[in-house]
Amino acid sequence: MDAASDHGPDAQGQLDRLLDEDPADLYENAPMGYLSTLPDGRIVKVNRTFCVWTGRPVEDVVGSRFQDLLSVGGRVFHETHLRPLLRMQGAVREIALDVVRIDGSLLPCLLNAVEVRDEDGAQVLVRATLFEATARRRYERELLAAQRAAEESEARSRTLQQVVSDLAAATTVGDVAKVIVERGRKALRARGAAVLLVDEPSDGAIETPELHTEGVDGLPPGLIDVLREAALGQLALELAQGVRSVPLNEQLRLRQPRLAATMADAGLSELVVVPVTADSRRLGVLVVGLGDGHGDLISLEEPGQTQGPPPAEVDLLWTLGRQAGQALERARLHEETARQAERAAFLLEAARMLAEAVDAEETVQRVAHLVVGRLADVCAVDLVDEHGMVRPTVRHRDPARQDLADELRERHLPQRGSPHPSVQALREGRTVWARSLSEEFLAAITHDARHLEVVRELGLVSMISVPFLSEGRPLGVLTLAADAQRGRFTEADVEVAEQLALQMGLVVGKAQRYELDMRTSHTLQANLLPGVPPEVPGLRTAVRYLAATHGVEVGGDFYDVVPLPGGQVALAVGDVVGHDITAAATMGQLTSVYRALLVDGPSPSATIDRLQASWPMLGLQRMATALFVTLDPASGQLAIASAGHLPPLLFSAGSAEFLPVRPSRMLGAPQAPAPATQWAGVLPAGGTLVLFTDGLVESRTADIDEGLELLRAAVSRAGTSDPDELCDRLLTELTGAHRADDIALLVLTRLP
Repeated sequence: MDAASDHGPDAQGQLDRLLDEDPADLYENAPMGYLSTLPDGRIVKVNRTFCVWTGRPVEDVVGSRFQDLLSVGGRVFHETHLRPLLRMQGAVREIALDVVRIDGSLLPCLLNAVEVRDEDGAQVLVRATLFEATARRRYERELLAAQRAAEESEARSRTLQQVVSDLAAATTVGDVAKVIVERGRKALRARGAAVLLVDEPSDGAIETPELHTEGVDGLPPGLIDVLREAALGQLALELAQGVRSVPLNEQLRLRQPRLAATMADAGLSELVVVPVTADSRRLGVLVVGLGDGHGDLISLEEPGQTQGPPPAEVDLLWTLGRQAGQALERARLHEETARQAERAAFLLEAARMLAEAVDAEETVQRVAHLVVGRLADVCAVDLVDEHGMVRPTVRHRDPARQDLADELRERHLPQRGSPHPSVQALREGRTVWARSLSEEFLAAITHDARHLEVVRELGLVSMISVPFLSEGRPLGVLTLAADAQRGRFTEADVEVAEQLALQMGLVVGKAQRYELDMRTSHTLQANLLPGVPPEVPGLRTAVRYLAATHGVEVGGDFYDVVPLPGGQVALAVGDVVGHDITAAATMGQLTSVYRALLVDGPSPSATIDRLQASWPMLGLQRMATALFVTLDPASGQLAIASAGHLPPLLFSAGSAEFLPVRPSRMLGAPQAPAPATQWAGVLPAGGTLVLFTDGLVESRTADIDEGLELLRAAVSRAGTSDPDELCDRLLTELTGAHRADDIALLVLTRLP
């Protein structure tokens, strides 16, 4: 029994009528659009649903071409894909197309179509069913958006992971800047990026911080300068407030035409500025330059319609800036630790090197050489003398630019009134640190146009001048300068320069005192010695005196040539024990007493006996060795006595031999029970007698017998009996630049 029987015959009849009408009604009012087209696309039948969807009456739809009701993209797809697929497959399913309503809006649809062919296989009709897909399209878009957001989130996570990994491996500020630039540029698919770091005021003053470019990639060189100029010197304050976007639009062209022109020339449509921070401290900014289409992609945005990075990218950039800030702090700490170690090593090396210097000039030369290798690009040292400031050295790090440094060395600075840091430091007795060198400052501290030109060519950007003193007395000024490549000096550099100047003051002060004492002592000693030997008929004589190079004390070596009545001549050489003022005083008294004794014409041995006997009465507090000789130039008769002194050397007929003079006790030693012995002999005509002190033959590395043999051999091969020439040859062969003892040398030749 069916359901209609419950309602009687009338109900069953109504149901039968509805069922008879169902196919037509279902076609017209179905929840999808039906239409049939000829092979060329002309619509020959359409249901009411499709007409309602499009807002067109049936008479307007029938007779029109189906492709003409599609969007532009749909028409292209219909011709290039849909029709070929129908011809090949005979049917298509769920093809997405947009139908254009009568008001111009789009109706997303899914198309199913099938061909109807005749017995010969020719296409007769195309029957199509269209499902309204607005909700489905919305769902798909939302699904795609969610998928895209997930992919972008994953990409951002990978970017941050890579950034953290790269920053962990970065040990210098430059390495950190490179990572930030590369990763920031990649994160936004940007045309270029740059990192600008803040130069905080080192003296704690409240002022606008400046920015310097630490790393740049892909941005034109002048863009940052133009951006800084556009911010009216407030770049660090204006741009470090948050992630900001500077689009290239009409407003920017009106307010900042130069910046807009620079961006347009570089193909940039937008600048994104990201703060680089660490614990709320502004360390700098990351500037990212975006182009139309983010690099090489084709932009789908209208020019001037950029809206800045989306919120997700803003969050990424914030995080990137904070990670970069922490890495910068860590890198700066690492670099500062390394610099402290380098500075400590530098000062230790300076102390060692200064300790080896022997005079003030060598000290400043060594300092300048060390400084330009480790601390500065240019080092100048000015010393104070009785005439003002003299500049013994200016060194440049690059040997190719030393000629410019030499020009600076030749330009002496006035001691008064000049604003030059060196002069100011010396005048005020304090360190003068010129953090930056402006054009006005350079013009003020230079003398003339050439001086200014040299300073400009050196490209100096910072300067430190530190006075060095000894016992409160200014000795000079150490000046360091850095160029743009090295960068401006820091407080740590100033501290190192001051420590170095302190060491220099100690060493230069000691060296200057040493030089003064040495000049004074040698002048005193030279005045105590007799002058040029007098001319003696029948003899040619020459004398030499060389002071020791170690120590500044005066010595007790002496020589003497005294003509005697009757044509004889008295000769003497000797050496008072010690190297001090007492030794020099003893030498002066000894030579005076010796000359007084010669009035009576005693023999050499008698001279020794008298000196030994009178030594306590003379109050002489040092012992001495001496060799006394009496010579008759006419006959060549020699008489020689030695008070503990080395024997003389006789050179005659090409042979050199030491005379067998037996020494007695040293002068000042307890008096011997027997008189001093005396050797007698003849100096042949043409023969040469060499008298000397032990400084000529003694050495710390060789026995004295070896030194005596070297002297004998040197005289033998000299090939000359000329006293002056022989003296010079012996000193050249037997002495060096450094001598531990004084040398007195007396050479005489008996003329034929």
